[in-house]
Amino acid sequence: MEMGSKSSLPDEDLLCCVCFDVFTDPVLLSCTHSVCRTCLQGFWESKGSRECPVCRRRSSKEDPTLNRALKNLCDAFQERKNRGGSAGGSEVVCSLHREKLGFFCLDDQKPVCAVCQTSVQHTNHKFLSAEEAVAELKNKLQTALETLQKNQNVFQEAKRAYQQTAAHIKTQVQLTETQIKEEFEKLQQFLRAEEEVRIAALKKEEMLKSQMMKRKINEMEGRISSLSQTIKNIEKLMKAEDFQILQDFSSTEKLIKNSPVTPVKTPGALIDVAKHLSNLTYTVWLKMQKNVQYTPVTLDPNTAALHLRLSEDLTAAEYRHQNPAVPDNPERFDKYLCVLGSEGFSSGTHCWDVQVEDGHDWELGLISEQVSRKGQDFMSSVWTLGFNINSSKYWRRCPGEPVHCFSFGEKLQKIRVQLDWNRGKLTFINLLNNTHLYTITHTFTERVLPYFCTGSDHPLKILPVSVSVKIRTHT
Repeated sequence: MEMGSKSSLPDEDLLCCVCFDVFTDPVLLSCTHSVCRTCLQGFWESKGSRECPVCRRRSSKEDPTLNRALKNLCDAFQERKNRGGSAGGSEVVCSLHREKLGFFCLDDQKPVCAVCQTSVQHTNHKFLSAEEAVAELKNKLQTALETLQKNQNVFQEAKRAYQQTAAHIKTQVQLTETQIKEEFEKLQQFLRAEEEVRIAALKKEEMLKSQMMKRKINEMEGRISSLSQTIKNIEKLMKAEDFQILQDFSSTEKLIKNSPVTPVKTPGALIDVAKHLSNLTYTVWLKMQKNVQYTPVTLDPNTAALHLRLSEDLTAAEYRHQNPAVPDNPERFDKYLCVLGSEGFSSGTHCWDVQVEDGHDWELGLISEQVSRKGQDFMSSVWTLGFNINSSKYWRRCPGEPVHCFSFGEKLQKIRVQLDWNRGKLTFINLLNNTHLYTITHTFTERVLPYFCTGSDHPLKILPVSVSVKIRTHT
């Protein structure tokens, strides 16, 4: 196709006999005919022999030489055409038939003239008038533009979420570092080296996860920038002349299809506080060979619902009305006042004691590690014993079974949760009189985590157990 008056159209000598367009990189055959280099290579590959597309004479050269004179003429013509095409009021015409491009082929996605429309090349093709095509393509561009703008907003929101997570990581590091230092202040001077090791580990995790957040933020900025550029190109194209829209729509549509998809939140982005604080004094005690308190389960603050407040040593949880600024990370419960233990079980026997005392609404037990913590669907994947003061009833919950309610003779104060994963038993025991409360039987096939839920402002506390080390000599 060409821009400008018909007097500016190329002579037949400037048209390739294969592509019927102005020569691009023309080569000279031994028969003196000229063809575009790429057109010739394609013609030879389709024919399986090196013959001239015009006279069918066999070429003696595998790599014909450039017809520089013809190339210069074609380049000069293209330059004149481009200068003429930038002038206002120019007419868009077909390069083959020199007729106005008044139609748009829906099958080939390109503008054509009336002669092209009736040619064999476009047999059974569907057409629209140029005006109709422009209107339809503008509608498609408008729809795509609106979608991209919505996607841009999604990425903006994702960026804000990552920024909040990055800020929360720093807060977590500050609080965790303070707690670590307070614990180590209780130790003797010779344990300072242990403190430095743990702080270094925390700093390393901070560096790694802060770098991850930085990469995510940069990634969001890159995708936002990409969307902005695509949107800008679309907006610019929509203001262009009809011919420009027809010519550039296919490439713009590819950019639209290749635009970034909706971002997904990254699990495991927060500082693993439990790794640094879990049984901290016990771990140090192993090196000091002194008796310390040990808690078999510690709570994971990255899973705690917004209105739950955890103790500094991660062994107690209670309801509080304040709403702390923490990220809505995938590990966190969002609807129910729940928190999980930091370590899961996939074999063996495990036991932990919980003080419920004056709590008026609580639930203890296990949950499948893989289940989503959002909404309430996770309730079908828990094995628990619970209590609610309004009904003065206890209940047990088990997957695939209805909730079963019952009563005990006295209000429970301390409960032992005992898991035998291999034998498929979860037992609850009244710790004050060592009496059996209830046993849930289930064939466990996946990793499970300690589960705690409380709506009470009286702390639900995991109790420490006494630990001793005995050295046995073999005789």
